Amino acid sequence: MLPSTMTSIFTASLGLFSLTLIYICYHAANDVRLTVSPQGCRMSWMSPSYLLQHEFNSSWTPLAHRYSLWLYREVGWDPNQVMGVPVLFIPGNAGSSHQVRSIASSATRQYFSSPFVISSDFTGRGIQSLDFFAVEFNEDLSAFHGPTIESQIEYSAAAVRYILSHYPPNTRIIVMGHSMGGVVGTALLPSDDISALITMSTPHTLPPARFDARVDEIYQRNAGTLVNDSTPVVSICGGATDMMIPSESCILPDPGPEHDIYRRTVFTSALEGAWTGVGHREMVWCHQVRWRVARAALELGEAHSDIDIGGIMDTWLSRDGRLFPPVAGIDIPEVATYEALPEGMNLVMRKPTGSRTYLLPIPRALETNATFVLLVSRGSISPIAPQHSTKLQTAPFFCVGRATSPTTQQSTESVSCVPLEPSTLKLLPSPIPGKPFPVPDEGSDESEGVVLFEATVPRIPSGVDEAWIGVHVDAAGEDGSVFGGFDETRTFQSDIGVFDIVAGGAKLSLQPTERSLVRRHITFPKLLSNALVVYTLTPESVRPTTSCAHSLSLLPPLLVHKSHLAETHYHRLEHKTSATLHTHASAPYIPLSRFSPSYSSELWIYAVSTGCEDINEFTLTIDWWATIGRIATRYPTTLISWAVGVVALLMFHAWRESGKGSMPNVSQSLIAFICHLLPKLLAASFVVALLPLSPDYYLGTRGEPYLAFLAPVLLVVATGLVCVSWWLILLLMWPLRFLTRLLPPKSRRYDELSMPRSTVVSLIFICLLVFVVVPWQIAFMGCWLIHLHTCASSAHRKPYPGSVPSLRSTPIESLPLRERLDGREDDTKGTGPKEIKSSEEPDIQDACRVRNLATVTDTLNATQTYHENTHLLLLITWLLPLSMPVLAVWVRTLMTAGYTAPFNGDHNVFKVAPFLVLVEFASRRKRALSLHQNGGSYLHWGYLIVACVSFLLGSREAYRVFDVASIYIGCALVVIFSPVRFARRIAT
Repeated sequence: MLPSTMTSIFTASLGLFSLTLIYICYHAANDVRLTVSPQGCRMSWMSPSYLLQHEFNSSWTPLAHRYSLWLYREVGWDPNQVMGVPVLFIPGNAGSSHQVRSIASSATRQYFSSPFVISSDFTGRGIQSLDFFAVEFNEDLSAFHGPTIESQIEYSAAAVRYILSHYPPNTRIIVMGHSMGGVVGTALLPSDDISALITMSTPHTLPPARFDARVDEIYQRNAGTLVNDSTPVVSICGGATDMMIPSESCILPDPGPEHDIYRRTVFTSALEGAWTGVGHREMVWCHQVRWRVARAALELGEAHSDIDIGGIMDTWLSRDGRLFPPVAGIDIPEVATYEALPEGMNLVMRKPTGSRTYLLPIPRALETNATFVLLVSRGSISPIAPQHSTKLQTAPFFCVGRATSPTTQQSTESVSCVPLEPSTLKLLPSPIPGKPFPVPDEGSDESEGVVLFEATVPRIPSGVDEAWIGVHVDAAGEDGSVFGGFDETRTFQSDIGVFDIVAGGAKLSLQPTERSLVRRHITFPKLLSNALVVYTLTPESVRPTTSCAHSLSLLPPLLVHKSHLAETHYHRLEHKTSATLHTHASAPYIPLSRFSPSYSSELWIYAVSTGCEDINEFTLTIDWWATIGRIATRYPTTLISWAVGVVALLMFHAWRESGKGSMPNVSQSLIAFICHLLPKLLAASFVVALLPLSPDYYLGTRGEPYLAFLAPVLLVVATGLVCVSWWLILLLMWPLRFLTRLLPPKSRRYDELSMPRSTVVSLIFICLLVFVVVPWQIAFMGCWLIHLHTCASSAHRKPYPGSVPSLRSTPIESLPLRERLDGREDDTKGTGPKEIKSSEEPDIQDACRVRNLATVTDTLNATQTYHENTHLLLLITWLLPLSMPVLAVWVRTLMTAGYTAPFNGDHNVFKVAPFLVLVEFASRRKRALSLHQNGGSYLHWGYLIVACVSFLLGSREAYRVFDVASIYIGCALVVIFSPVRFARRIAT
């Protein structure tokens, strides 16, 4: 054993290391939202008013006294009565009904060009305005408590029935939910009354707080609904900027190919016109997002007619994450006036005028997988256009026929055209050179976006002499540009892996381009794609020369990073300007889907210029600071659960040592664990992390070798936190110990197998109180406070504050043959000492030895009891974080709903009853409750079960840790205080 000074320094160093690492992780996590996915949201403005729905009372739902329903009206724009398509907004955890104002205001101001004047975008299409209702849950903390979510589901279902009672029969409602409000909205499905569900920053697959089994039950029901129900669901996710939920949990579960048209997930970084990360609370007011969500709701309102909602969703988001349904495009032109371009020439136009069709001949030597690319700036390729586009309209076609001359003229032979079906049709950002992208607090102006059209070049039919790609341009000479051409881009596959990057970074070199159209595709099949890892890509570019000053630069070099069907990130490429590459495709505790590979990532580079600025080389490294920040946001629950596992192993060691004669104190247990067991556990934790376990277990990384190092690090930090928690417990006990010394001593009857009738009555009263009124978490908090007082009050009576004494180490002093009676001289027989006869000496010496033996036994019992109590206090302390969140929910409910509001679902007295009994006996007994001495030496093995559950299941299902610990304590008490032993005496 190391010297005490060295051991104290060692534990202190471990505790300080854990605190330092947590401090670093906290700051790294805060920096993630600024560096990995910076936010560029603009503020939104509105003139709100809210109308309370008084008629929605207790006749509709018994929860009417707790919650309320409001109708939003834009002042000066909306009439007070309902007139359009109903929409129900459901706020999330600690959310408010007033959060509906941004989206509702945007929907009104898009539908009406001026007060009560319908915009030309919606006239003649049968689209109605939206009536936004919002439920008010008084900022309930629903993320932590399953019964609270159930209450919100019940109230929202009644609200849907009430709202639809004000509309014609067969009217259907659109449900919109933010955060946990999306979980509530999903639980309303399946329903014939709901036409579509739009969720924003909703964790669909992984609860943000995993301390309640009933929350998991709701998630399991919702998962089945999302897989089997055909109601259209769109999930909008904020990305790495959202620090409130793991962003990967926002991705909708994979429904299978048969339901693909009904499920769409899109990250705001890929949202057309937004192209930015969005924070959790900012999701409801970010201008770029609320504008598109409102637009989507308006388009969905068209489905309330006879239009098939599944058909609308089939075109919705069907092409590379597009979020807008199609609108009427320009007609197929009669190719009478055309301009046939020479073979190999691209279509390049700046500020085009007039209406004309340009024909690009399809070369016979063109590869079969060749792609036609069309880019339009400040104009539209129907139906995609920037928000404030010019009158420039373009449409691509596949044409066959014969052109007599590459100049403008009337054709002697007709050229017939059919629309060219796109494989990609979306709006690309056009970052401003020299400025960050997106611009903080401004974002990117979607009016400056470039419409991208990509289509596979059709095969030329046999017997056709000439085939063309026709681009019809209809413009008024306003600002705008058009670029079109054929692309034979080949995919560049890189063999770079994580090991290559860790070894010092990797170089990626590309072949220089010879064509003016730059469209490069780079894949990394060996690169780890996980939400925990962030890469940095630094381009090396050739700086432009003076001859390029007047060249056309329709689209500056733009890096497009795709890691998931729903997730796309855009980066401005400039010399030595780094881009952070991250993904949410694969992540801890998230099941893999067909769209979520653990390895593989792809990059696209788009640029339209003369080629005088080219990017041919990149440096790929790991962004360690951002990676630490991403890890820190995924494993707080794991640290708590693993700390419980460490304490359980400490108690297993302490109870096993007590069977050898003495129980160590907590400090000694920590030293023994750190010096002997921890090195073995570190190796074992790394090996277990390499096993291909289900994502529901352990680290949730499916045995990924590059992430296995997390297990030893988390175990070291958890052990250090246990050391720190013991210091805090000692600090808390110090003032309590001082106060107990000032109080008069309280006579207490010690008997480890008896219980006064008053105590029995008190326990029964507490159990009834938990069963009827207060949640069991309150009683558990009381158990911790009582046991803290018990340990503090018994500390100053402990004779040996250091090591545990033993009979061999404690000397028994021989007494003199003359002793005082009761500490005084015997005055009745003179003042001389009483002489003891030699025949009486053995009896007196035996009595003295018995008295000293009793004193040593009491000392041992007091020390053993104190050490045992402090071990139990450490366990109860680390079980507190698993129950305290629900306690916060209860306090918030009392504050907002009133002191008489029922708090359902947390009155299971059996969860806390073992701790109530244990704490009561701990406060009364003077002997240790050592398991090997009281009913079976095998019982302390139960702590190993608690440890295994904490390490394997606690990260994903933290509530199981508390349940297993409670069950074990209850079983141990039943064995220790069996009826045979307890029947000795019942106090009266």
